[in-house]
Order: sequence, then structure tokens, then C-alpha cells
Amino acid sequence: MSIILGLESSCDETAAALVASDRRIIAHALAGQAESHAPFGGVVPEIAARAHVDRLMPLVEQVLSESGLGLADVDAIAATAGPGLIGGVMVGLVTGKALAHAADKPLIAVNHLEGHALSPRLADPDLAFPYLLLLVSGGHCQLLAVDGVARYRRLATTIDDAAGEAFDKSAKLLGLPYPGGPELERLAREGDAAAVPLPRPLLGSVEPHFSFAGLKSAVARAVASGEHRPADIAASFQAAIVDCLIDRTRRALHAAGPVTALVVAGGVAANGPVRAALQALADEAGLAFVAPPGWLCTDNAAMIAWAGAERFAAGLTDPLDVAARPRWPLDPSAEVVRGAGVKA
Repeated sequence: MSIILGLESSCDETAAALVASDRRIIAHALAGQAESHAPFGGVVPEIAARAHVDRLMPLVEQVLSESGLGLADVDAIAATAGPGLIGGVMVGLVTGKALAHAADKPLIAVNHLEGHALSPRLADPDLAFPYLLLLVSGGHCQLLAVDGVARYRRLATTIDDAAGEAFDKSAKLLGLPYPGGPELERLAREGDAAAVPLPRPLLGSVEPHFSFAGLKSAVARAVASGEHRPADIAASFQAAIVDCLIDRTRRALHAAGPVTALVVAGGVAANGPVRAALQALADEAGLAFVAPPGWLCTDNAAMIAWAGAERFAAGLTDPLDVAARPRWPLDPSAEVVRGAGVKA
């Protein structure tokens, strides 16, 4: 059994965790920055990076203290090396390098997206490869066939905005506080999802990808018109997102080949209606549906430690001169798509 120390600092969550290869989360700690970024309505990279500098080592010390372990008891250090806001990524990766060098432990440079992709296996010991993953967050919206550790086939990505970004921007248009996604979901419970006619971009298209920019623009027009209740706009927007995610995922199920399960991960995976619709799709397809607990869907260090444990077991470690990467596709061989899909 191995024990991995994981570090996460790719956006606005600073986190550290100790995870064992038998899936025990020994200790985890997280410091959010929502209050710091709320006045700006979104994450300010410089503020985020400075907060990571101040908070990361105290969190490392906290999880080691809570566990009763020292660095000598850890088998490897796993740190997010990208993709993300490069200042924050560098803080976490440099910290990981320093700890690995000081303790003479292997370093594992983890792709943040691989952390999300493998986190369902931390939550569900019965989840076996290959599975179809809907990775849906503030920065990414992809469908991937997860064939194994470090083996990913990208089946679809977004050609413009990610679903989580559309949630946050629409929430801001509605005057909701940051972070807007959970606030919009709460407001939507009070609304009529059929009240506001909103588009479903690429619904039914033979093109496999996602698009949410047009939907976000339609929300802006609906808000500006003054003709609709905010709760109705929120409910109608959320319903449109769900319809698009289900339509594209259903198409990917046919393209992925045989899979063991339908899996969702990423921050938007914490959304209740999204989960419910995916569960229904999995039932329709005769597949198991796996979704990690809500806290494991949003950015955290337990998923980074677990991805590190999976890579460590496969003999995948990294040199101390490994570089931080603001962009890092899980499937480098995937065809570049039109629009902003190159981010994926």
C-alpha cells in the first residue's frame, strides 16, 4: 500500500490531501477564495496565486498533523502541473518539487483533468476501465473514453464556452453572487423551466461537440428584455444545459465502444438536475452511473493524490524539472476542432 500527498492550486481552491492506494482519504484540507474574488465577479489570477503562496504549506502541515504522519511516511508527492491559471499551478508544482526534493520522494506531475477523470474510481472501488466520462466544469466540457491510466480518447469538446462558465456568466447576468453556479441552481428551483424559450446549441447535430456561447447570449437578451422573472430564466437556462449535455452524451455512448459505466466529474457534476438526467440516460443505456460526492467533483487535492496513486502504481513518476503547463490536453492526439475547442 502506498500513501500519496496531493497538492491542488490550479484555480481558486488551495488544497492538500493524503490518500492511500486502498482508497482511504487519510486527511484533506481546503481553503477557498470566494470572498476575495466576489467583488470582481470572477477569479483574479494574481489574487489567486498570492493566496496559494500564503495557504498551501499551512494546509500541508495541517493534513500531516491530523494524520499523525510525516513526509518520511509518504511514498510520493503529487502536484497539479496544469492546466489552469499558470501562477497558481506554479505555486503548487514548485511546492511539490521542494517537498519531493527535501524528503527524497518521487514527484508525480498530475494533469488536473486526469484528477477529475480518475476521481470516480476513488469514490467507487467497483468502477473498472473502460468508461465514458462527461468531464464538465468551469473551464472544460468534454466527453472522454477512459481506457486506463494515462489512456484517454477525446470524443467531444466545447467549441466555445464550457458549461460551467455558462452557468457562472448567466448567474452574473442575473445578479447572483459569486460563485454563481450553485446560486443559479437554487434560484432555478423557484422557476418554470418552460417559461423562457432558450436555444439548445448543436442539439441533434452530427457534430459531436458542445457549444454554449449562443445560450449564454440568449440569457443576456432575456435578462435585458425585462419580460421574465429571474427564477424562470434560471430554470429555463438550466433545462437547456441539461438537454445539451444529455444529447451529446447519448451520441458519445454510441461512438465510445463498449464501456462499463457512464461517469460524470467536474464542478458541474455537483448540479442535481444534471446528475438526475445522466442517471436516467445510464438507465436507458443499461449502464451503471457513477458520480463522486459533490465535494469530490469540485477542485480538491484528494483527486490529485488519487491520480498520483494510480500513476505511481503504473510506474509513472516525473523529474524535478517538469514544467508547469497552462494548457494540457488529456488526449494530445485528438483532432483540433473549430473555435475555442483548442483549449481542450
